[in-house]
Amino acid sequence: MENRNTFNLLFFAIKKRVNKKGEIPLYMRITINGKKTEMSMHRSIDAKLWNTSSGSAIGNTKISKDINNYIMSVQTSIYDYFKSLREKEIEITPSILKNRYLGIKEDNGKKVIQLYQEHNDKIKKLINIDYSPDTVQRYETSLRHTQEFIKQKYKKDDLYLEELNNEFIVDYEVYFKTVRKCSHNTTMKYIKNFKKIIRIAIANGHLTIDPFANFKLTLKKVDKGFLTEEQLDTLINKKMATKRLEQVRDCFVFSCFTGLAHSDLKLLSPKNIVIGTDGAYWIKTHRKKTGNSVSIPIFPISQRLIDKYKTNEICLTQNVLLPVLSNQKMNAYLKEIAEVCDIPLNLTSHIARHTFATTVTLNNNVSIESVSKMLGHSSISMTKIYARLLDKRVGHDTSHLHDKFDIEI
Repeated sequence: MENRNTFNLLFFAIKKRVNKKGEIPLYMRITINGKKTEMSMHRSIDAKLWNTSSGSAIGNTKISKDINNYIMSVQTSIYDYFKSLREKEIEITPSILKNRYLGIKEDNGKKVIQLYQEHNDKIKKLINIDYSPDTVQRYETSLRHTQEFIKQKYKKDDLYLEELNNEFIVDYEVYFKTVRKCSHNTTMKYIKNFKKIIRIAIANGHLTIDPFANFKLTLKKVDKGFLTEEQLDTLINKKMATKRLEQVRDCFVFSCFTGLAHSDLKLLSPKNIVIGTDGAYWIKTHRKKTGNSVSIPIFPISQRLIDKYKTNEICLTQNVLLPVLSNQKMNAYLKEIAEVCDIPLNLTSHIARHTFATTVTLNNNVSIESVSKMLGHSSISMTKIYARLLDKRVGHDTSHLHDKFDIEI
């Protein structure tokens, strides 16, 4: 253990914090393996008598001698505690060493997995109040991956929060990208979940130094794709080999013409169909993810699909509009459907939402404000992610310029 610990004590004064007597307070900083903690020495000294370089008082006056003797006494005690902990092969952190010197029991020090589990237990009680079941499940998955990372990297079941540093976060990122084979953006989502736990630790005083201080969460811009008009037409008219594939295709097409996410589509029931102010049928619901209200006009193709499944056993039993499978199963069938339709995309349920925003609406002159409302977005800036303009739309919008700007050669 001796070779693994780099230990340093620094005694310093804060010159900007001068009291009424013109004295500055003295502090001690404990550094072990790059991690630090500080504590007040409960002593102050005239700024002129303090030597920053040596970390001691200057001169032979009684005040200087008393300060230096006190520093020596503290230093000796800290080194003795450090030696004792090391001989007992106890995990040494700056906080543990400081608490040992101050006579504070450190057995109540929080650990990473312990705090993570406490957080998850609390949000489980708030399912369908402040958190969706999907969000709670996401944190449960994140906790499990964090446990596996700590076991693999540190050969332990848990770590004290004070043991965390920037190196931990960097290795945590590498773990997701290599061992878990996650994409950059998926990795960042897991790290974002963990960062919330660290914010809680800091807010509650369990952690003094933020391990994320020198780490920046970044997301890469990813175009998840969408179906063109031709691909959408092929998908709609393709004869499917099985009833299950046909149902998955129909649910996907319904999303392409409503923009509903999978979780919202699965919950859609007849009560969500209402007659609007224009006398036509509309879908009125709230997004499961955000709670934002959604209003979508029902196009003829959407109505035909609703009518098609009115007598479906699953729809009647569960009181839903469509027989929507789980997202995992649906995505698995969509891969097969993509092959059948010769669509060179990793077809997922979310691509339907992108197709609605891009191919069905924005590229057919529907305003971005209307699209934003139908998608249930909180702001236009969120909708701009979907605002791709196809060459067909650009060509149409610029066709009148061909004859306007021309020269004879």
